[in-house]
Amino acid sequence: MQITKRGFLKAGSGLLALLLGRAHADLPRQQPEPKAATPTEVPIQISAVAGFQYHAGTQVWSSLEVGHLLTLQRETDNRYDQKAIVVLWNQHKLGYVPRTDNVTLAQMMDRGIPLQARIVKLTQSADPWKRIGMEIRMQV
Repeated sequence: MQITKRGFLKAGSGLLALLLGRAHADLPRQQPEPKAATPTEVPIQISAVAGFQYHAGTQVWSSLEVGHLLTLQRETDNRYDQKAIVVLWNQHKLGYVPRTDNVTLAQMMDRGIPLQARIVKLTQSADPWKRIGMEIRMQV
């Protein structure tokens, strides 16, 4: 039995229709509505808030609670640290992401990757480095 080019193409289109789940190759396929992607937060690191004692942290200490959201903001004009990231709570400057922890975060923020922080630990301590612990997350 000899197969013609036309017969081969017809059989191929029928097989393709079968693979695509259609009864007929000439019927339009119904596409399901795409679901909106739900942003997922991925934890990146846990850090202390550096410089707590030099900013508004002591004034707002009694209002802070574990779970409160913190805003991270790049401070590219910081003369001491070009990778500086300010930590804010309700527009009050609490301090900074520690210099030892900010290089990768600053690169991410400079590339437009949104980061968010949340208070995960509050400790009454004479050591300001132990007062506020924050978890930094990225939305994907």
